[in-house]
Amino acid sequence: MLVFTPCFKEYLHGKAMETNRQHDDSTSIPTSTTPNGNSHLLSKNAYKLAEEKAIDDWLPITSSRNAKWWYSAFHNVTAMVGAGVLSLPYAMAALGWGPGVVVLIISWIITLYTLWQMVEMHEMVPGKRFDRYHELGQYAFGEKLGLYIVVPQQLIVEVSVSIVYMVTGGQSLKKFHETVCGSCTHIKTTYFIIIFASVHFVLSHLPNFNSISGVSLAAAVMSLTYSTIAWTASLHKGIQPGVEYGYPASSRAGTVFDFFTALGDVAFAYAGHNVVLEIQATIPSTPEKPSKKPMWKGVLVAYFVVSLCYFPVALIGYRMFGNKVQDNILLSLEKPAWLIAAANMFVVIHVIGSYQIYAMPVFDMIETVLVKKLHFKPSFILRFISRNIYVAFTMFVAITFPFFGGLLGFFGGFAFAPTTYFLPCVMWLAIYKPKKFGLSWFTNWVCEANSFLRVLYCYWVYCACLMDLFSPDVHHIWPSFDDIITYWRAKKHHTASERL
Repeated sequence: MLVFTPCFKEYLHGKAMETNRQHDDSTSIPTSTTPNGNSHLLSKNAYKLAEEKAIDDWLPITSSRNAKWWYSAFHNVTAMVGAGVLSLPYAMAALGWGPGVVVLIISWIITLYTLWQMVEMHEMVPGKRFDRYHELGQYAFGEKLGLYIVVPQQLIVEVSVSIVYMVTGGQSLKKFHETVCGSCTHIKTTYFIIIFASVHFVLSHLPNFNSISGVSLAAAVMSLTYSTIAWTASLHKGIQPGVEYGYPASSRAGTVFDFFTALGDVAFAYAGHNVVLEIQATIPSTPEKPSKKPMWKGVLVAYFVVSLCYFPVALIGYRMFGNKVQDNILLSLEKPAWLIAAANMFVVIHVIGSYQIYAMPVFDMIETVLVKKLHFKPSFILRFISRNIYVAFTMFVAITFPFFGGLLGFFGGFAFAPTTYFLPCVMWLAIYKPKKFGLSWFTNWVCEANSFLRVLYCYWVYCACLMDLFSPDVHHIWPSFDDIITYWRAKKHHTASERL
């Protein structure tokens, strides 16, 4: 049994009294006497239910359920439209016109479909809500297997995104500083990452999703703003002299590597599914008015905004600069300086909100383990310490590995693709069991095949890197590994040197 503070005990007692009216049990335990002198007998089951309800009312995902449909709209925009949108022209250069356009459109359609599946499955069991991704996984695959399948992948996504946004925020602050004050003393990216992290040491203590709504709204507006700046400034600059649209890599191995990395970048661009159930959990729901209706309305608005951000930036940026486009379209623009500075500051504001959106489910997992498994008291001090440790950890990794953002393609295929494309379809098939060779069955298997290819590629690159680190003598077995490893090492070294 948990040990609670006196005020929390009073709250728990009230919840137990309320629950006891709804749950009858033959075995009862005495409780405290009320002010009017009447004593009450509470069932063990009612007390346990009240205890769980009290903890849920404290945890960040389930503590507030009064969100409106437009909350889900800007939460989803903030979660999905990351700074990765600025790398889409670079991904187009690696994919080429035909494959690039097809991948962008198909990814948009598939991810909208899989997100719809998750919205539908949130309340598929009458009277129960799957407020967290792993809860839906447990229902689909079993209590233990669901945890083992979902939690590691979700944590990889959310922690890696937090680290990437630490790096991105620090780099954008540095670019802003250098743009507005070119003659100022050079400051390392490390210090800008620390400045960016200091904001999260404050914001991370907002208790739940609804409390960060203002931050998320500002981030969503900024994402649309800097995306618009990117494509309008590119359009104003015009097609560059001698522009070419061939593959930028000089070798076949480099071309193949860039192609699959670009697929990972696109997967990263559409990766908002990891927090969609947690966002839907904040919307009130009744049997007459289920949460899926306002949630889906918000999702449609969010995807419309996503299309306004992604397609113009990717297509216009690639059209203007061709295969010479930088991995950040703002670097290709250069002028006017004030516009580039403003865009970088908008990126900073956006990734502040995105960091909070992806960190909130991690906070919920940490606090759930601390309170339910390790029996700590639900308190401000517990939340203060645990969240500060998490922010400090992501800051430390971002400082130690400033080239972490260069691994977006890897994480895009390794973790984002399964949780965005693969798992929703697998859970849908496991739960609903659609008719074989029907439209639903066929659609879900197509999505699964898409995700499988992305994950397979990531394992391939990962094995190549391990071979380079631990078994250099085995390269003669597969000569193409040498080209890919050399190209990968040179590219990452170049990226790290630029960012340092």
